[in-house]
Amino acid sequence: MTENPPLSRAERNRLQMRADIIQAAFEEFAARGYHQTAIADIARRLGIGHGTFYRYFENKRDILEQVINDVMARIMSALDEENSPTAAVSLEDYREQVARISRRLTAILTENPDMCRLVLFEATSIDPQMTDRIQGLIEWAGTLTAAYMENGVRLGFFRPDLDTEATGHAVVGMILGSVLRYLRRPGDREAQKRLGDATLRLLVDGVARH
Repeated sequence: MTENPPLSRAERNRLQMRADIIQAAFEEFAARGYHQTAIADIARRLGIGHGTFYRYFENKRDILEQVINDVMARIMSALDEENSPTAAVSLEDYREQVARISRRLTAILTENPDMCRLVLFEATSIDPQMTDRIQGLIEWAGTLTAAYMENGVRLGFFRPDLDTEATGHAVVGMILGSVLRYLRRPGDREAQKRLGDATLRLLVDGVARH
């Protein structure tokens, strides 16, 4: 198998500048809000000119697309092979799987609260296309969660009468509610634990075949 050739210094510098612009823009979005942030604010934070910015991005919306892509990449990474919809073959497997996924998604949230706040609160106020993208991602999450439900029904460890599609979207609603509560009260660890435990019980005991 052939290895990819090493990047040239110019290419490494280009990729680093692109990453630096994304980071600077995100910091400005977090501090000022998306709508209040101007290209000049991003350029000033990095000490670059407007022309340098526009060599890498068309506008600040283009950067927000990159932020959303990064969030999705992190979420998909949390749903790797052992956490895929068909990985669990028993209720105990599923219970452990839900706990793993919960820990990974919680880490994404607690490490990047401003990123989550930007995507949930500001992205849908930019334009109809961005709103449609966020709503589409939420719809996708519900469909993906339904696949976990379908696997449990098919293998017999979930209730046979479970409405997998509706339950999948209901689960996403619970998760979004938990995220919003965390963003409002990030320091309330006691409430977060109780809410997390209650959600896990619903995700297991609420669908298990008895």
